[in-house]
Amino acid sequence: MSKLVTELHIIGENGNMFDTDMEYIIPLYQRAYAWEDKQLTQLIEDINDVAEDSNYYIGSLIVSKQFGRYEVVDGQQRLTSLYLLLNCLGIKTKPTLTFACREKSNYTLRNIEELLLENRSKIDMDRIEPGIQRGIRILSHELTKDHFDRESFMEKLAKIIVYRIEVPENTDLNRYYEIMNTRGEQLEQHDILKATLMSYLSDDSEKGLFAKIWDACSDMTGYVQMHFISKNNAVREAIFGSEWNSMPPNSWQKYKKAISGTTQETTGHKICDLIEKNFKVEDDEGYVDGDVRVRFESVIEFPYFLLHTLKVYVSLYGVTHEIATSKIVDELLDDKKLLDAFNRVVSCGITDTGRIADSKEDFARGFIICLLRTRYLFDKYIIKREYANDSADGEWSLKSLYVSGQQSKKKAYYGNSEFTRSGEWPCTNDWRTKTNIMMQSALRVSYTSPKVMHWITKLLIWLSEADCKNIKNDAITKFDKVAENIAIDAVRENFFQVCSNGVYAMGVNTPHIVFNYLDYLLWNDDRNGKKKKYSDFVFEFRNSVEHWYPQNPSEGTFEQWKDGVDQFGNLCIIQRNVNSKFSNMSPEAKKSTFKDMIVKGSIKLRIMSELTEKNGDKPASLYWKERAYKAHEEEMLGHLKKACNIE
Repeated sequence: MSKLVTELHIIGENGNMFDTDMEYIIPLYQRAYAWEDKQLTQLIEDINDVAEDSNYYIGSLIVSKQFGRYEVVDGQQRLTSLYLLLNCLGIKTKPTLTFACREKSNYTLRNIEELLLENRSKIDMDRIEPGIQRGIRILSHELTKDHFDRESFMEKLAKIIVYRIEVPENTDLNRYYEIMNTRGEQLEQHDILKATLMSYLSDDSEKGLFAKIWDACSDMTGYVQMHFISKNNAVREAIFGSEWNSMPPNSWQKYKKAISGTTQETTGHKICDLIEKNFKVEDDEGYVDGDVRVRFESVIEFPYFLLHTLKVYVSLYGVTHEIATSKIVDELLDDKKLLDAFNRVVSCGITDTGRIADSKEDFARGFIICLLRTRYLFDKYIIKREYANDSADGEWSLKSLYVSGQQSKKKAYYGNSEFTRSGEWPCTNDWRTKTNIMMQSALRVSYTSPKVMHWITKLLIWLSEADCKNIKNDAITKFDKVAENIAIDAVRENFFQVCSNGVYAMGVNTPHIVFNYLDYLLWNDDRNGKKKKYSDFVFEFRNSVEHWYPQNPSEGTFEQWKDGVDQFGNLCIIQRNVNSKFSNMSPEAKKSTFKDMIVKGSIKLRIMSELTEKNGDKPASLYWKERAYKAHEEEMLGHLKKACNIE
């Protein structure tokens, strides 16, 4: 780790982070302490969420060493909150935190214990700073709740770390703070990771090369090719070919030749760049035909992409933990543990060639190449949201970057990524692109948390394995099947293996992937048929599993269904923001009241609505409960069982 970056444990065997001879001073140009309920309760929750087996990064503290003390440039709200937290827990701290020219703030910090004991007779309340007093009150309330487990909390607090980062000497602090405050920029875990990996390289030119590739990959907007900016597109063409669409090389020497000898603007915001008066980042997201401006939105942010790439690297190089019984990477993709994840691979990882810790320089080179190649594959083969032609909501997109024009007049445009064999008609590719979009979007809306988007990792590993052989031959035509197999495995494991004795009654706990994969199967069957009823169907974030025949009928207006209401045939998935009355209405009332929502909703829901009809003298709701739901369930389960190869 860089000499300017220090890992601080909040509490440890040798005391706490404020047990230091160095004073932290909050300069006058910073605002007063202002954290309230939302931020402080989130701090407590973050600590309570810490796992037992690893450290947990909770933020960075930017400081400048001035006259034998640390002037806090960024992170003072968190720093002050941690100081208050330790005191509220009864942990003694040295008086090493002070506010410049704020006598009330300093007086309050020195009298926290008296405020907690409410010894108002011993303190001058007119000298108490209200913001800090409010913070003490909120923290004290959270720490004295009935369910608060102090022993567990202290164990987790011991795993919390903050990174103290010193700005380089001679930095214009006023300008730095102004820019950080205006742009909301702050050094995050991935910034620290970048500095750490660069420190493994001994050659300054290689560090610069590493930084340029990292900066290009860290901007998740648009396509990575467009983040390599140089005169006459020299760097872009050296890496991605004259058409800007070739796989980046797997050779460090080729990158040194492509980038080191040319003028290249980086897209990262370094301190030395930010303080320049004329700092400017060129932005070029490219164009589609007709020069219509587009914007592509990634389904994940950069810290998560780093975690996916780390898993790709581990898979490609066969990295294992030096302790055979230990995992080299966690299953969960937790951005708060980004540094811990990389530290484990570097410190404990072994490959066929030996320990990674013994060849950190090779790891830095290998990882940055893997990062760029994985980002190229991600852009080309993993869905995005595309906002084009003034579309407010955007649409799912699977496109590649292409180039038109000659030499200096070249510019980018976007067309469907290719999933065809050589010689096949373009319409065949459009058909396969649509299938891939539908399958991936079904996975995307099923797993809304970036922490569990394992489907992205699995697809990236498949695309990357054996020097990306699967994108170089006809195997790419089966890419939708690779994604579909991920859905099939999830449905088998979390639905069919959970439900026993032929009873499929998980109710609202039915995994969303079951509904979305079923909709994919229904859409695909319809597309291959003659009716084309569901050509307008798209996967959206329908995150609420509901009963078609309700659990609790409105005001007892119709009969309650005690047995069978949780059956799969009686369940549907809808948007969470749909009127809450939906849950208690009868099936026929839902059909008439939510007509517009149903016609654009889940395919299973549309079918349920169509089947809700009275039969002879039996009202629609009664007939649904007695017979129709069962026939519907058998038909829907039939689709799933066939696809999942379930007997």
